Amino acid sequence: MKKWLRRIALRALAYSSAPFLPRARRPSRISYILLIRPDHIGDLLFTTPALRLLRAQWPQAHITSLVGPWGSELMKGNANVDQVLACPFPGFTRQPKPSFFQPYALLGRYARLLQGQEYDLALVLRFDHWWGALLAHWAGIPQRVGYALPELRPFLTQPVPYTPARHEVEQNLILIRAAWQPKGPSIEEAGPLEFNPSPEDSGFATRYLAERGIEPQTPLILIHPGAGARVKLWRAEGFAQVGDRLVERYRARLLITGSSQEEGLARKIANHMRSEPTIAVGQTTLGEMAALMARADLVIGVDSGPMHLAVAQGVPTIHLYGPVDHRAFGPWGDSRRHRVVISDLDCIPCNRLDYTPEELEKHPCVRLITVEEVLDAACSLLSLSAP
Repeated sequence: MKKWLRRIALRALAYSSAPFLPRARRPSRISYILLIRPDHIGDLLFTTPALRLLRAQWPQAHITSLVGPWGSELMKGNANVDQVLACPFPGFTRQPKPSFFQPYALLGRYARLLQGQEYDLALVLRFDHWWGALLAHWAGIPQRVGYALPELRPFLTQPVPYTPARHEVEQNLILIRAAWQPKGPSIEEAGPLEFNPSPEDSGFATRYLAERGIEPQTPLILIHPGAGARVKLWRAEGFAQVGDRLVERYRARLLITGSSQEEGLARKIANHMRSEPTIAVGQTTLGEMAALMARADLVIGVDSGPMHLAVAQGVPTIHLYGPVDHRAFGPWGDSRRHRVVISDLDCIPCNRLDYTPEELEKHPCVRLITVEEVLDAACSLLSLSAP
């Protein structure tokens, strides 16, 4: 009932607001493009193959990416984007909503900001983001392309079918291609995820490892154990056992990365280990973390944005998945180099991340992954990458 009422309200809002919006004619040529993507690191990286396709189609267009402040650093380094605008998208700040009216006040403010930019085309890249579709509508952007969900349809000039369980990289490619050609691209056109650390970031990684006695020829295993939702986390002692076994077998050094909020988790892993890992948690920018990942022989972690950052560096990765559908949101690339490990619970994937702390005990999908399963994947990948 709630979903049905929301759809009626959004449809009414689209039609009632139309007479008060600036008149916009369909452009004869595309000169200014706005991309709307409110998500965090992983989903933003999933858009990078589509960005290359967009730039190839309109090489002279000015492309603006509207992202959350959390995504600005990632997008500013992308050569296919001319401008990055930050918007604290409601529902994506990972903070409580200040008030019922705040998202709509923010919507009006950003719509007025965008009205003066003369955009010809808006692409709403998240499948359920009606707020972004309404923003493009209120901004008077003449061509608005997004997914054909009932909540978005009233605000779009070109709705595109969304196929559940299709990988997000493919969804983005199909959406962007629809702006000029009805038929979607093949998977072969996608190419890899893209994030290139700056020379300064690479220099930091070189110094950081050298100062800790990690030589270039020493095998380096990187663990990124944190995630934005607690239900995605694996057992700290599991990471510790995997780390110890790999250090012993390959005479490797172990590096743990993460944000400053994940220092407790990193220390807990270290306390369970016989060997001594290097902890870089809270000590790097996004680019510096990517540069460290680029030096690793293997990166292991749970379902998180930084793990897709590792994929973008071309290094072998192991991803521990549970509630989220890895077919749609898993690593993009060669499955022989990027392995997904899941437990055998029948409820996988439920795609729910909002479990309360009290509910977590009943949802152990990631915690049930065994040390042996992760070790088997790790040894297989390290054997493939061995000279």
